[in-house]
Amino acid sequence: MELPETIYPGLVREQTFTVDPENTAYHLGSGASRVLATPWMIAFMERTAHTLLTCCLPPGTSSVGTHLDVRHLAPTPQGGQVRIRAEVTSIDGLKVYFALEAWDDLEKVGEGRHERAVIEEARFLRRVEKKIAALQEK
Repeated sequence: MELPETIYPGLVREQTFTVDPENTAYHLGSGASRVLATPWMIAFMERTAHTLLTCCLPPGTSSVGTHLDVRHLAPTPQGGQVRIRAEVTSIDGLKVYFALEAWDDLEKVGEGRHERAVIEEARFLRRVEKKIAALQEK
């Protein structure tokens, strides 16, 4: 399998999310403030990168996250908007590398690098089913 030419370095996707109560550190239990929780910022970043690839991949394929290196730089209060930007920086075989940024209305609140692997869904699901069967035998 090869990646289509529609996936290339410089390809960008942006998505905006609202910091809802369930996205806060307070709700998650990772802090006492009603600000965007780091795990949610990371989830929004990964979702944006995944969405970028999804539109370009052939049927029967998808992508999975394999590595993240992220810094949470500043708080965003509940109700605020967070704009995530994912840009393809390089490709190595079936691995796609991204630069990630998160911005609220005032400043950059997060940044990082992300790696995703393009997979054949049927093969991946066979591996999952095999693991489920092995766990049930225990």
